[in-house]
Amino acid sequence: MSVWWIWVIAGCALGILEILAPAFVFLGFAIGAVLTGLIEWLGIPPADWMAGSWPRHLLVFAVLSLVAWVVLRAVFGLKRGQVKVWNHDINDN
Repeated sequence: MSVWWIWVIAGCALGILEILAPAFVFLGFAIGAVLTGLIEWLGIPPADWMAGSWPRHLLVFAVLSLVAWVVLRAVFGLKRGQVKVWNHDINDN
């Protein structure tokens, strides 16, 4: 049973959720889900290992999501030496 399309749809749904609630969290999960679906669809080496095992699918998804999040954080996160400056306080009227 091939479930690659479920992973791709879940990744698209998480991507839409990231657009609606930009928290910089869901995008890593979306990329991980889409990559898991692509691995399953293309049949590259982890696909044979994942076949028929839901926990193995989740493990690959978790690892890919973590890698995607770390890469996104390195590319788009705060750079070294960059300081966030607050111009106003929430208590100011």
